[in-house]
Amino acid sequence: MTMALPLRPAERLRTYASFVRLEHTLFSLPLILAGAFSARGAAMAPARWAVVLVAAVGARTAAMAMNRIIDRRLDALNPRTRGRELPAGRMRLPEAWALLLGGVAAYLGSCAWLGAWYLRMAAVPLAVFAVYPYLKRFTPFCHAGVGAALALSPLAGFAAAHPDLEMFSPVLWLAGFALCWVTGFDIIYATLDEVSDREHGIRSMVTWLGREPALRVSALLHAVAFACLVAGAGAILAAAPAPLPAWGWPCVGAALAGAGTLLFLEQRWAGNVDLAFFKVNLFVGFAALAAVLFARAAAGF
Repeated sequence: MTMALPLRPAERLRTYASFVRLEHTLFSLPLILAGAFSARGAAMAPARWAVVLVAAVGARTAAMAMNRIIDRRLDALNPRTRGRELPAGRMRLPEAWALLLGGVAAYLGSCAWLGAWYLRMAAVPLAVFAVYPYLKRFTPFCHAGVGAALALSPLAGFAAAHPDLEMFSPVLWLAGFALCWVTGFDIIYATLDEVSDREHGIRSMVTWLGREPALRVSALLHAVAFACLVAGAGAILAAAPAPLPAWGWPCVGAALAGAGTLLFLEQRWAGNVDLAFFKVNLFVGFAALAAVLFARAAAGF
């Protein structure tokens, strides 16, 4: 039986926002900003910042819509996900495609405004977004696909703020941080679906290794993520044109300690995914951004 769709515009907008998980932009936005501020300069005009934001929201909308469309039949088989908008009938497939195309249009239009080089590179994230939903059908390393998608965020922020692409060493460390952090927390998230995934042949680190060994892999990835973040902040400080102020290391160290503590708590509370993933995890990106901003200020950029 098909559920009647609400006709009021406000209800449809809430459904669309839920479909693309608009609030999850909080994962990518601090990474984009960290990439933008990881090198000297980044003094962009307000209009350019606005276009970068539109590009980020457009890309995020396209990625989630693509994921939901590709996975709609799998979502219908999983008790946890069958209540999502497409399998539950709260949203029609043409609406999902319209959101996908709208997100792609906003993203590509923003890239075109930024310049021809950005438009040429725009296909790279779209290709990653299109490929990673299929990985769970073939490999337990599928979590790295989500990590790769989020690792593009600091790279995109850096490229938008620094068209000359100079001083790119720190942002590579930040991309490594994002890759390991997101891959690690996606493994934690996959523990919610262990039973359903085994039943339907979905591959994940959890179904391959078992829950506890998979969580150890997640912990290792988060340790590597923290090391990458420390290296990224260190690379910014190493580029300082003058000796660091007395407050530099203590402030950067405090921000790094905050990020490390959040990663530790995420692992400690991995059994409570709602707490670890949806609460603690939301603040990790902002802690990383704080470390970058303190390092940048201490370096005198």
